[in-house]
Amino acid sequence: MACTGAELTALQAEHRQRRAALLAALMQPDLRPQGVRRILRALSDASDTLLRALWGRAHIGRQAALVATGGYGRRQLFPHSDVDVLVLVGTGAATAAIETFIACCWDAGLRISSSVRTLPECLQASGADLTLQTALLEARRLAGSTRLFAELRTAHARALDVRAFMQAKLLELHQRHTRHEHTPYALEPDCKESPGGLRDLHLVLWLARAARLGTSWRELAERGLATPYELRQLQRNEAMLWLVRARLHVVAARHEDRLVFDLQAAVAQAFGLTDTQGSGGRLLRASEQLMRRYYWAAKAVSQLTQILLLEIEERVQPASEPLILIDAEFLQKGSLLEIARRDLYERRPQAIVRTFLRYQSTPGITGLSVQTLRALYNARPLMKRAFREDEANRACFMQILRQGSGVTHALRLMNQTSVLGRLLAPFRRIVGQMQHDLFHAYTVDQHILMVVRNLRRFFMPEHAHEYPLCSQLATGWDKPWLLTIAALFHDIGKGRGGNHSQIGAREVARFCRRYAAHGITGEDAALVEFLVAEHLLMSQVAQKQDLSEPAVVAAFARRVGNERALTGLYLLTVADIRGTGPRVWTAWKGKLLEDLYHATLAVLGGRTPEPATEIEERKRDARVVLALHALPPLAHERLWRTLDVGYFLRHDAGDIAWHARQLWSLVGGAQPVVRARKSLAGEGLQVLVYTPDQSELFLRICGYFDRADFSILAARIHTTLDGHALDTFQVIARHGNTGVRELMALVQDGLPRALDPRTALPEPRPRRLSRRARSFPITPRVTLRPDERGERWILTLSATDRAGLLYLVAQVLARHGLSVQLAKVSTLGERVEDTFVVSGEALQSAERQLRIEQQLLQALAQP
Repeated sequence: MACTGAELTALQAEHRQRRAALLAALMQPDLRPQGVRRILRALSDASDTLLRALWGRAHIGRQAALVATGGYGRRQLFPHSDVDVLVLVGTGAATAAIETFIACCWDAGLRISSSVRTLPECLQASGADLTLQTALLEARRLAGSTRLFAELRTAHARALDVRAFMQAKLLELHQRHTRHEHTPYALEPDCKESPGGLRDLHLVLWLARAARLGTSWRELAERGLATPYELRQLQRNEAMLWLVRARLHVVAARHEDRLVFDLQAAVAQAFGLTDTQGSGGRLLRASEQLMRRYYWAAKAVSQLTQILLLEIEERVQPASEPLILIDAEFLQKGSLLEIARRDLYERRPQAIVRTFLRYQSTPGITGLSVQTLRALYNARPLMKRAFREDEANRACFMQILRQGSGVTHALRLMNQTSVLGRLLAPFRRIVGQMQHDLFHAYTVDQHILMVVRNLRRFFMPEHAHEYPLCSQLATGWDKPWLLTIAALFHDIGKGRGGNHSQIGAREVARFCRRYAAHGITGEDAALVEFLVAEHLLMSQVAQKQDLSEPAVVAAFARRVGNERALTGLYLLTVADIRGTGPRVWTAWKGKLLEDLYHATLAVLGGRTPEPATEIEERKRDARVVLALHALPPLAHERLWRTLDVGYFLRHDAGDIAWHARQLWSLVGGAQPVVRARKSLAGEGLQVLVYTPDQSELFLRICGYFDRADFSILAARIHTTLDGHALDTFQVIARHGNTGVRELMALVQDGLPRALDPRTALPEPRPRRLSRRARSFPITPRVTLRPDERGERWILTLSATDRAGLLYLVAQVLARHGLSVQLAKVSTLGERVEDTFVVSGEALQSAERQLRIEQQLLQALAQP
């Protein structure tokens, strides 16, 4: 018999009232993490009460059992998680009554995830479905037949192959960690699925339960799988993750396990956190404080679960490999490094650092044994000031950095085991440090280790195809470990307020003085300090300044000083940009850096840039290219006579030849000419526009690319002596996987029509900002200053990126009659830093300059 409307209403009201009280208690800022267990159990119990009432009213009989599975089965029900239930049916079960029961559950407001199966169907399904097999491990009877449930438990335990189950779950773990890039330090982590999240803790208990080693942390400790200290750490950090996830559900008002930027501030507020002043006067956001707590908990969970998984694996399948003596302190146990005695670190704290040297330098070692990991975890109190200042530890650390291979692996393992931050005190300050710059995809410590990895790859022949120039330069670099030190310190000053490059330079100078006895002195120390202090310089010059200006390259060369510093800075810059996130590096940025490197190398080699000589060399090289394409003799001269010195200085020989091939028969024509080719930089298109000059030309071009969904990366704007615009654009499509030929045809067909002055200019298209950009808005900045000669003006803009932004800027410039001669668009994740070289009469008036800057700020701030 179905529940009546009145019955449902009463049950639903009682359940909602109970849930509301529990959720209110959950959001109390003074709730301690340990108190969340009680609330999760109470939420589970509330669902138990409602389900049992509905089950009783459905009159299903004794031939079925209602079973809780999954997280609900272990009495950990989060506010918006599904209520997972299995209706286990026997012979003669009342199918209609079961259907009525399930309908009543939904009508009562329960978010149930239900399945109805017989015992044989359960066993068959669990044999083919690892998720169901796992969920049944935590099955809990709610109502109905005790006999059926007991039969299910017995049959499931009998059918479970513990070793096969463990192997499958560990493979599943690896796949899950791979999806999350094997780091708990993503800026928007999944507090359930990411490494160091709750799922890692679930896995340990699933395997322990399957192997009959225990069903709780306390039982594992009682059976010797965890120490009393580890037990306390497990309980404390699990409770922290519980509280984060539970409050995240409440704040999001839905099942949401990702700490996305939109929700971090609200969750932080639930913890009672507020924005405060940090060290150096820097604003320490509440969300940043929350994420720091989360990362520390996730790191502890990663360490502890690794220990327990190895412990369980040894209990289930004891290692058969013989122990091989490495030295008096270490043994090789299969592919793992084992300490010779459990109290090694207490007796000899210096062996802590030596662990990583042995791991790095012993052939066949790929990891640390459970005994070694456990000893390292418990040795953290030993790593204090005396540990950092011990000369033997310093010497050993330098040996690790000087090894020919395994440096990245050793440093990562040192960070995972909390040794690196205790050996280098400044490093510990940036572990789990968020970055609110909209282009870094990792926390500071993970970014630093990513940069170390990128640098090390330059020295590996198997990676030479990735960045050929970097690999070529690396072969002639004498001390790779100097670059590793520079990478370790380049961002170590973040989070303290002030210029992080200068803070890092002071820290690395202090490091060099302390490690002077171990080979970091004189020119080497000065080089490392320079690299850290100036690690942003090369990127800024390449992406924001006009490299065709000899004065720009000469000034950069003076600041760098010598070829060794230039090469080191180039290698560090490429590794740094590549380590910020998957969307920051582009082939175009790579080309700009290469161009700056080669131009600066020539200056440092004593070659004084002579414009006339440079132009003749480029013309000569262009003629060679033209000869290969069978262009009529002297056909290019007609075009070249219309071009001035500035054109030849701003374009290389390849571009000059391409322009001549496309335009030699069209010089002086009245119709627009648009040609496109695949960019020689490796991605996107290079677009040539040749047309009689007109006002608002740059605006029209920007409007077309905005409407056609292209991003402009760079523009070279030139006006010929006979009044034609000869402009070159580097663009990249924002849409789909359209082929290069289709994109070329699209541009060559559509752009000429957009240049017709009779065509109305399009309105900017409104576009939504990304979640990340909304959460961490950038204050727009505009600077306008004359160049060194006072002939042109340098306009720099910084703002949150969005499609169509350049079109809005072009509108302001056109409104004031400013012509753009050069544009460089630098996109850093969600932030843009654009540089323009402009000219126009309006710039001669201070009042007009102020108006231009104000209107640009308004355009950049538009939602």
